[in-house]
Amino acid sequence: MSPTFRSLANANYRLYAAGGVVSNTGTWMQRVAQDWLVLQLSSNAGSALGITTGLQFLPILLLSPFAGLVADRVPKHRLLQLTNLGMALPALVLGLLAVTGTAQIWHVYVLAFVLGISSAFDAPARQSFVSEMVEPEDLSNAVGLNSASFNAARLVGPGLAGLLIAAFGGGVAGTGWVILFNAVSYAAPIATLRRLDVSQLDTPAPMERGPGAIRAGVSYVRNRPDLMLILAIVFVAGTFGLNFQLTSALMATEVFGKGPTEYGMLGTFLAVGSLTGALLAARRERVRHRLVVGAALVFGAVEVVSGLAPTYLTFALLAPVLGLTSLTMITAANAYMQMSTESGMRGRVMALYLMVFMGGTPVGAPVLGWIGEAFGARWTLLLGGGITMAGVALAAVAYLVATRPARPVLTLAHASE
Repeated sequence: MSPTFRSLANANYRLYAAGGVVSNTGTWMQRVAQDWLVLQLSSNAGSALGITTGLQFLPILLLSPFAGLVADRVPKHRLLQLTNLGMALPALVLGLLAVTGTAQIWHVYVLAFVLGISSAFDAPARQSFVSEMVEPEDLSNAVGLNSASFNAARLVGPGLAGLLIAAFGGGVAGTGWVILFNAVSYAAPIATLRRLDVSQLDTPAPMERGPGAIRAGVSYVRNRPDLMLILAIVFVAGTFGLNFQLTSALMATEVFGKGPTEYGMLGTFLAVGSLTGALLAARRERVRHRLVVGAALVFGAVEVVSGLAPTYLTFALLAPVLGLTSLTMITAANAYMQMSTESGMRGRVMALYLMVFMGGTPVGAPVLGWIGEAFGARWTLLLGGGITMAGVALAAVAYLVATRPARPVLTLAHASE
């Protein structure tokens, strides 16, 4: 088997990945449909999109430490079945409201928040579960293939969602049918998780109950300058740079005057680069933190250039480059955090990683949404990319200072020699 796909030789991982492709496709379809629904229901598009995105990611900021603790205490293959069901229910409700023409903007806000609660518990369990299915030497490959699966769905989902919304009239009801498809798609990972051979999983002993478990995870990360560097980079990039849902929607509609099909295609173009980056990551046997720093700096620069794009075609052609650089940064950061962390601490460490990475979105998305309304959509990309580059540079300098060898103290005796 090709080195790029070597983790698929593992039967459990192969099943898990198959369920993920279906669910990921539905997830990307809903992301486009939900954004288009917001555009249909609200006259303040930038602010409404920012609020929706912020509410969906707010539970990750609030609940991730506790969710990581749960992931270290509960068998992850069981926990993931519950979280997938928890994500299917709000999608089902929102889809029915839209199809029946009764959806209002506050419904979207509430259900985005409810979806975010289940996602907060799903993310650390899903991220750390990979290490239980594959051998340590295949972990980087499996992380890359997970990203490839996610972005293969991203390649198909947005464009398909745009076509279906247009086919159903381009209105609220059309978005509802797409969202309902996502609700049904969660059945695939639930079914594949139930079919896993549990005896082949390398499940660590559940962490004993007791006080201070969350503090121990925080202390573990705080005493690792390399992990702190990664967290600082993903925080600034996740908060200000990786808001493609919002920035693409504003650029497509307000700058270039395009409809749902062209907006959906932007997600597809972005996924071309993301899928390429994920497959390259799957071939990478070793990950260094220098790769994360370099990829983040290049990503920020490309985002600034995208904000200056004169036409829709130029913007669309830059989207694959954005996808490639952002996925290189994300997969390298994810793999580094998992590969350099003790197994008994991995759930809590990945929860902190996701809290920092995605928890900044409730702050960044509304701010960028307001900036888009006040100064124009282009500034969401110009400021997002600029802040990302500045933040990464500062984090790298802080890491170099923290890891610089201490100079020997010059005593009087030495001075007299």
